[in-house]
Amino acid sequence: MFKGAWSLLSNYLPILIFLGIASVIAAAMLTLGRLLGNLSVKHRRDAQKLSSYECGFEPFEDSRGQFDVRYYLVAILFIIFDLEIAFLFPWAVSLSRIGVHGLVAMGLFLFILLIGFAYEWKKGALEWD
Repeated sequence: MFKGAWSLLSNYLPILIFLGIASVIAAAMLTLGRLLGNLSVKHRRDAQKLSSYECGFEPFEDSRGQFDVRYYLVAILFIIFDLEIAFLFPWAVSLSRIGVHGLVAMGLFLFILLIGFAYEWKKGALEWD
């Protein structure tokens, strides 16, 4: 029983040593950064440093304001077509191996995406008034 536990410990011992060394290095870096930061004159907090700003000027609205729903529709549309490109690259690389079946499957996939794009266009999601 003791021999099995020693075997288990010897398998995981390098991992435990690595985690221990990484923890010591991380703690040393955090402590050193805190100590050196407290010595700096720039570390002092004042009203100007603690003020919130947005692109170099004071915010003029509440940060919890509502967004127009068209923003989300365009974002979803971007994600859909971004994923389409992610599927097109491996398909194009392996087109010679998958043959006509792969060509038809990708054509069906692109047709379904084209229907979604036409729906978004008809709903006016791409128009900013």
